[in-house]
Order: sequence, then structure tokens, then C-alpha cells
Amino acid sequence: MVFTQAELDYLRSQRLGRLATVAPDGRPQNNPVGFFVDPETGVITIGGYRLGATKKFKNVRQGGTAVAFVVDDIASVDPWVVRGVEIRGTAEALTDVDPPRPTMSREIIRITPRRIISWGLGGPFSARDV
Repeated sequence: MVFTQAELDYLRSQRLGRLATVAPDGRPQNNPVGFFVDPETGVITIGGYRLGATKKFKNVRQGGTAVAFVVDDIASVDPWVVRGVEIRGTAEALTDVDPPRPTMSREIIRITPRRIISWGLGGPFSARDV
């Protein structure tokens, strides 16, 4: 398993993350996205309505395959408790794929984790290559 059980439980409890991509000219872009995680492979699937028309999809399609994906939140403000998971990896922009949900377009971004960083999930800070 790529994710620890705590990381997987946390990712399953969240609905939005932020995907950072890089445009062909080197400029970064970061967008909130919906996501789905495969618990066995660790692959993250990004889907959406008209995803193929978005800048993030075009960035990945045009060779910006290095991405970072972050899911985080504030569990408490008193005491201050933040938690999250950052996934650094490679991405593929795929077309004509069965979407994760019927209302989504047939384009997806598939992220394969290479490094996972997590914090605030009931254990110590963790950073590891996968």
C-alpha cells in the first residue's frame, strides 16, 4: 500500500485538493480540484466538468508532467491543529476515459505518487519516497 492507513483515511474524508502544474514556459499554476484515490495503487485521479479545456489539463498534456497535489485543512483553531497530505509525482493527461462520475467529462489527470509528505494525522510528520 502506497499510503499509510491514516493518510488514506484522511484523503477519503476530504473533497477538495489543490493541484500545482507547470506551464511550458515554466510558470506555475495552482487550482482547487476534486479528486479520487485508488487505495491499492495510490494513483490520484482528477476529474471535472470540461477538464480537457482547462489550463491544468493543457499544462500536463504539453509536457508538464511534474506536479504537486495538496489536501489539507484546519482540524482545530484552539488549540491550533493543521493536518494534510502532499503528493509529489508525475501526471498524465488522458482523454476518452470513463470518468470517475457520470457528470464529468471524459478527460482526466492521473497522478502517480513519487513522494508523500503528511502531517497532523495522529502521528509524527512523515516524508518518504514511494
